[in-house]
Amino acid sequence: MLYVIGLGPGGKQEMTQKAIQALSGCDVVVGYPAYLDLIRADFPQKEWISTPMKQEIDRCKLALEQALAGHTVAMVCSGDAGVYGMAGLLFELAPAYPPIEIEVIAGVTAACSGAAVLGAPLMHDFAVVSLSDLLTPWEKIETRLRLAAQGDFVICLYNPSSRKRADYLQRACDILLEYKRPDTVCAWVRNIGRDGEASAVLPLYQLRDTQTDMFTTVYIGNSQTKQIHGRMVTPRGYPLA
Repeated sequence: MLYVIGLGPGGKQEMTQKAIQALSGCDVVVGYPAYLDLIRADFPQKEWISTPMKQEIDRCKLALEQALAGHTVAMVCSGDAGVYGMAGLLFELAPAYPPIEIEVIAGVTAACSGAAVLGAPLMHDFAVVSLSDLLTPWEKIETRLRLAAQGDFVICLYNPSSRKRADYLQRACDILLEYKRPDTVCAWVRNIGRDGEASAVLPLYQLRDTQTDMFTTVYIGNSQTKQIHGRMVTPRGYPLA
């Protein structure tokens, strides 16, 4: 049995009951080292297997092989395993192995957990775009940003920048400023649900010059998004009078 589990932001209190039950009942836990560290103390006496960044294929193969060996295995991902996680890759690799029962257990993705910190920025249609060009060409990312901006979606950005991509959020904001007002309400949340959580609500023109990292989730409002007592809120459209 192979469970693919979304941990949410991290830590036992942030998981669904179904995820906790699956982790409690498994023999082997596989994942990225930083994600295993979030839960290691809560689930002692498990076998822990990890691979570093950029070894996701090897990580999934190890999980499949452990399941074939008769173990109950949990492959863990931050957020939701089906949103930029390992669920899709596992299903792509699984046909090369004898049949294995795979169950995906949903988790709270960063778009939702960060939105809860900020207020209610995702109350209307929104798009999620990763700025990482490790697996997606920047030209395609740019096209998606333009189309989301033209559609007046609230936009949630994952992986806004890194040491090698220090200017990617700035580049994304320059594209969005072609379609959105400079004072469009935006926000960021860092280390959602973890030690050092921080957030800020600010206009798009200021967001452009903000330093972020891979642990930051960024929100760009639509034309109706507003700031209410320091919270970011996108109206659903209910008549108030």
